[in-house]
Amino acid sequence: METLVITMYLVVLGILGIFGFHRAQLLMLYWRHRNRTLVPQNSFTELPTVTVQLPMFNEMYVVERLLDGVARIDYPKHRLEIQVLDDSTDETQQIAKRKVQELRDRGYDAVYLHRTNRAGFKAGALEEGLRVAKGEFLIVFDADFVPVPDILQKLVHHFTDDRVGMVQARWGHLNKHYSLLTHAQSMMLDGHFVIEHTARNRSGRFFNFNGTAGMWRKSTIVDAGGWQHDTVTEDMDLSFRAQLKGWRFVYVPNAIAPAELPCEMNSFKTQQFRWAKGSAQTTKKLLWTVLRADIPLKVKVEVLFHLTNNFAYLFLVVLALLQLPNMLLRRQMDNPELLLLDVPLFAATCGSITVFYLVTHRALYGGLWDAIKRLPLMMALGIGLSINNARAVIEGLFGRDLEFVRTPKHGVTTKDNVWKKKKYRARWPVHSVVELGFGMYFVVTIGLAIVTGSWISVPFLVLFMIGFLYVGSLSLYQSR
Repeated sequence: METLVITMYLVVLGILGIFGFHRAQLLMLYWRHRNRTLVPQNSFTELPTVTVQLPMFNEMYVVERLLDGVARIDYPKHRLEIQVLDDSTDETQQIAKRKVQELRDRGYDAVYLHRTNRAGFKAGALEEGLRVAKGEFLIVFDADFVPVPDILQKLVHHFTDDRVGMVQARWGHLNKHYSLLTHAQSMMLDGHFVIEHTARNRSGRFFNFNGTAGMWRKSTIVDAGGWQHDTVTEDMDLSFRAQLKGWRFVYVPNAIAPAELPCEMNSFKTQQFRWAKGSAQTTKKLLWTVLRADIPLKVKVEVLFHLTNNFAYLFLVVLALLQLPNMLLRRQMDNPELLLLDVPLFAATCGSITVFYLVTHRALYGGLWDAIKRLPLMMALGIGLSINNARAVIEGLFGRDLEFVRTPKHGVTTKDNVWKKKKYRARWPVHSVVELGFGMYFVVTIGLAIVTGSWISVPFLVLFMIGFLYVGSLSLYQSR
C-alpha cells in the first residue's frame, strides 16, 4: 500500500508537471513571437457587408446595453446588418423587440428572430441566422459584451487575404475591480488571450474562436460543415474543423471587446463547467481526426494539449486526495528525503503558472506588484474549481447531456449587491458540499503536517485548503 500510494502520487504529480511544461512552452513561444504583428495584406476599398449576430436567452438586464454598443460601431449603416437571435422566454423578448424597432427607426438594418424551441441552443440559433444573413462576413457578440466603435475596422481588413476564415478580438473586462472573484477571473482570461492566443497564432499552431467577439467569413463556416450542436462548445468544435480544412485564423490583440465577468461564484462555476465539459466533448469528437490529419507534428501536439487541458483537473483532484496518506507514509520511511522528487515537479507546475501570469500582467498593465498580490488567490481558485471541472470532463467524455446552460448576466459593473435581488441566479451545485469537505480535509492535513514537522508541505497544503474553502463556502453563501 505504501508503494502504491507514493507511486500514484508521483505519477499524478508528473502528469501535472507535463501540463506545466506545456504552459512554459507556450510562454517561450509568446516571448519569441510577442513583437510579431500580423497586419492585413491590404484594405478594402469598398467595405463589405457585415452581419452582427447577437445570440441570447433570457438576458433582460444586458440586452439594451448590448444593442446600444452595436449601434455605436463605426461602420456604414448600409453595410451593416444586425441580427438579434433571441430564444428568450421572459421579458427579454419585449425589450429586444422594442430596441430593434428603435434601431430600425434610426436607419439600421436590424432584424429580430425569435425561436420557441431552442433546438441546438446557441449553435442552433447561429445556424438559423446564418441561413438568412446578408453579410459576407459575420461577427458574433454574446449578451454580456459591449462592442467598442472601432472593432469592425480593426478586424475586417484581415479578410482581404482570401485564406483567412476567422479573426478574433481580445476580451476586456467591464467589472474587473468588482470583487476578488472578478479580479481572479480577469487574470485567468488575460493569460489565455495574451499568452496562449499570441503564442499559438503567431507560431503557426491552431487556436480557437472564443464564441464571441470574433468575425467569420460566411463561406468558411459553410465549408467546415456549419454550426453543429453535438458539443456545448460549438466555438471550439467549429474552430478546429475550419482549420483542418486549411483556413487561416488571425488573432488581433489590439482589438478589445469588453465583457461582464460573472460576479457570483455559482454563475462562474456554471461557465467553467460548460467550457470544461465542451472541451472534453470536442476531444472525443475530433482528436482522432486531428491525429490522422495531414498537418505538421507541432500542430498536432499543440491541439492535443489544447483539447485535453481541462483533463488536468482530474489529476488535481486525485493529487488532493493523496496529500494526507502520502505525507503520513513518508514519515514512516527510513529515508523519506529520497522521495524529494516531488519538489522539482511542484516547482515545474507552480513556477510555470506564476511566471505565466506575471508576464501576462506586465504585458497588459505594466508593473508586477498588483499581480503578485492577487496571484495566490487565483491559483487557489483554480484548485478550488477542480472538483467542478473534473466532474464536467467526466460528463463530457461519458455523458450524453448536450444542454447548453447559459451563464446568468446581471448588468453589474459597479461595486454594489443589486445582482442579489435580480431574477437570474445560477443553480447551487450539490458538489459544493464536496468542496467544503475537501477544505476541511486540508485543515486536518495541515494540522498533522505541523505536528509531524512536515513544514515543506504546509505552503502547498494551505493553497489547497483556501481554494476549496473559498469556492465551496462562497457557492453556499451566495446561493441563499
